[in-house]
Amino acid sequence: MSVQSFPYSSFLRGPSQVLPSLTDADVILERRDEENLILSRAERFEAVATGLRIAARSLAILARRHRDLAEEALAEELPWLTWLPAEERLTCVRELLADLVAGADTGLLIPFARNLASWRSTAEAWSDPRLARDLQGPFDGDGPVLDRPAGDPA
Repeated sequence: MSVQSFPYSSFLRGPSQVLPSLTDADVILERRDEENLILSRAERFEAVATGLRIAARSLAILARRHRDLAEEALAEELPWLTWLPAEERLTCVRELLADLVAGADTGLLIPFARNLASWRSTAEAWSDPRLARDLQGPFDGDGPVLDRPAGDPA
C-alpha cells in the first residue's frame, strides 16, 4: 500500500491539494504538536479491516488446533520471542492472539499494540541475563524512604 505525507497545514489551507492523492494512496497528515492523522478511502479501509479480521481469526484457529505451529509462525514474525522463557512464550502467544482477534473484530487494535510493546520489553529484559536475574529479586526491604515533595498537601 502506498502512502503520501503532507503537512497538516497544507490540508487546512487547501484540502483540494491533498484529497486527490487518496485515489492511489493513503495520506498521512503530519502535525507538529499532536499525533499524525491518516486519511484513507472507506473502501481501502474496509478491505484492510476485513483482511485483518480474517487473518487474525485464521491464526487463532491455527493456534487452537496446532499451538506449536502458531507459536512457530509468531516466532518467525517476532524473533524476540526466543528470549522469553518457554512458559512465558506460551503466555505471550496466547495473549497476543487473543488481543489480535478481539482487535480485528472490534477495530480496536491499541490494546494489541500496547501488549505487543510490553511483551517485547519483557523479552528484551530477559535477553540480558544480569538484568533478568536482578529483576527476579529477591529485593531488600521496601527501598529508601523519600521525603514528601515541597508543596504536597498530603
